[in-house]
Amino acid sequence: MSLQSFFNPKSVAIIGASRQKGKVGYEILTNLVAGGYEGKIFPVNNKTDEIEGLKCYPDLASIGETPDLVIIIVPAQYVPSVMEECAKVRVKSAIVITAGFKEVGPEGKKLEEQVVQIARRAGIRFIGPNCLGVIAPAHKLNASFGGDLPVPGSIGYISQSGALLAAILDLANANGMGFSSLVSIGNKADVDELDIIRAFGVQKDTKVIAGYLENIADGDGFVREAEEISYTKPILLMKSGSTAAGAKAASSHTGSLAGGDVAYESAFKRAGVIRCDSIKEQFDFAQAFANQPLPEGANVAVLTNAGGPGIMAADAIEERGLTFAKLSEETMKKLAEKLPAAANVHNPVDVLGDALADRYEFALDVVLDDPNVNSVVVLLTPQAMTQAKETAEAVVKVIEQKKKGKPVLACFLGASKVAAGVEILRRGSIPQYDSPESAVATLRVMVDHIRWRTRPRRVVRLFSVNRRKVESILERHLRQGLLDIGEAEAKEIIEAYGFATPRGSIATTAEQAGNIAQQLGFPIVLKIWSPDILHKSDVGGVKVGLKSEQEVKDAFDLMMYRIPKKKPDANILGVLVQEMVRSSGKEVIIGMHRDPHFGPLMMFGMGGIMVEVLKDVAFYLAPLTAEEAKQMLLNTKTYHILKGVRGQEGVDIEAIAEGLQRVSQLVTEFPEIKEMDINPYVVGAPGTTAIAVDARISLEKK
Repeated sequence: MSLQSFFNPKSVAIIGASRQKGKVGYEILTNLVAGGYEGKIFPVNNKTDEIEGLKCYPDLASIGETPDLVIIIVPAQYVPSVMEECAKVRVKSAIVITAGFKEVGPEGKKLEEQVVQIARRAGIRFIGPNCLGVIAPAHKLNASFGGDLPVPGSIGYISQSGALLAAILDLANANGMGFSSLVSIGNKADVDELDIIRAFGVQKDTKVIAGYLENIADGDGFVREAEEISYTKPILLMKSGSTAAGAKAASSHTGSLAGGDVAYESAFKRAGVIRCDSIKEQFDFAQAFANQPLPEGANVAVLTNAGGPGIMAADAIEERGLTFAKLSEETMKKLAEKLPAAANVHNPVDVLGDALADRYEFALDVVLDDPNVNSVVVLLTPQAMTQAKETAEAVVKVIEQKKKGKPVLACFLGASKVAAGVEILRRGSIPQYDSPESAVATLRVMVDHIRWRTRPRRVVRLFSVNRRKVESILERHLRQGLLDIGEAEAKEIIEAYGFATPRGSIATTAEQAGNIAQQLGFPIVLKIWSPDILHKSDVGGVKVGLKSEQEVKDAFDLMMYRIPKKKPDANILGVLVQEMVRSSGKEVIIGMHRDPHFGPLMMFGMGGIMVEVLKDVAFYLAPLTAEEAKQMLLNTKTYHILKGVRGQEGVDIEAIAEGLQRVSQLVTEFPEIKEMDINPYVVGAPGTTAIAVDARISLEKK
């Protein structure tokens, strides 16, 4: 069902409209009228005949027609009966402003579920409860109690917090920032963030989608659809409410490091969503995406009337990983012909402190013509000769009349002396920033976004594996209620997916351990084998470098004597006798933690015990492409060690990337796997075989 009637209804009924100023029912009604809404307004209040000159109705049925949109502002306990009334007159869209539902506790949650059931039976889509409302400036609709109607624009805004949306609305009105629509989703009992993002995705007057979210209901759906929309419309989100509390109960290294925010960060990265850390940053980015073309590259030119701000911009460009555009000889020649001799015709182009508007206009025109320039930052400081207003008019003139296709961002530094110029820039759709660093940060985000849009199509490689082997092991464990898979069988699973592991067998007696060791060859590693002991080294359950049969037997006996005293409730099945991996390679970790919202979250980092000490890890959502697997390596400091530093030989990077893809395939094909680590994964020089020395897998019932 289309959500169009929320943004452009032909008629609106307000159930709970009030005559009393300060009441929500009064504010929403008067906001509708003050905004110039041109559709029919039906106040519903059985205690009065009119409000603010509008005829009142005792109930929905008495209106005589079905409103396109119903706004509900009655006390929480009456909302179910009002929703029943909406169902009787065949209303299809409603906004429940009322609070007092699941946000207040179990009783409120039951009440909210009742409202949802009524609405679903009747085919009613509703926003809320506990929300601020909906605003659509282009249609003069202010169905909210959030403040004045903003100017029409091309930014669609969604907020899970009504109070934050009210603040954003006030800031936007103070700065003349325009919106296509603003939606407060509240408890999102029915319409959620994905519904609104979909609606913004097809709205012709929405070019940029922005918002504030505390959680995402449908992680898979969000990633899939946000990724599709991001190819045509940038999505800028602030996300709060993440916590690492869930990691405390994790059994794997990966799980302990995969806090709540990591999953969201990975999901946003996959979907092309731009994460914003503050309202200011979000406004900075949004005004550029809404009003300027995307840059074709990272080459930035700076135009300034003062050396200091130009140097600040140059530093920011370098720090942000952009490129300081090298102006062509022709460009510098043209600039030198008309600019004063003391002016700098290299980038940054310094037109000097006495520059009037015409000098800025000329220089900007020439710089934008340079094929080496992808974007321009125009800086201005209010000096004695400066014409802030006229310079702003000149910038707008150049953009509107002469140039297309390259973003121009302005930074008029100061306050009252540049205010008139700033207002002209805003009216001319030229983004204005309060510092060179903010302008450059915005350009970096725009460059990253265009790179994301033009990336190669995602192709996930499927390896030839033994799925039946894994199915049988997992089925047996789940049937027996065993959710932690021991090392020996965990290695069987990863071997079925193409990993090489050290040779070894389980021993139940010291004599048997000695015989196995003789067959494998020394040195030997012993590891306690128990489904109840996940961190073996914590209880003395790992012995390495055993060089003789007697050492193996003695170590076996010592383990079997000491460990039951430390873990009396543990079911000890024996000891794993394993060949010791002797390699000059590096130890890394490949892991996965299944996020409840977004699914399998892959991890890579330095292996062994260092993973939790250094926390130098990278995460990405499965399934992984080859490029994404390599990017995970690049996103860690570990990568430089793996490549080889100061004459040291590097390791097989391709082998690690392939290992990540193989685990990605495993956990995608078997959703029963909740967490897993391959740690350490020992990788040597190119051409050698990488060895999965240890593995840990835990399951969850589906």
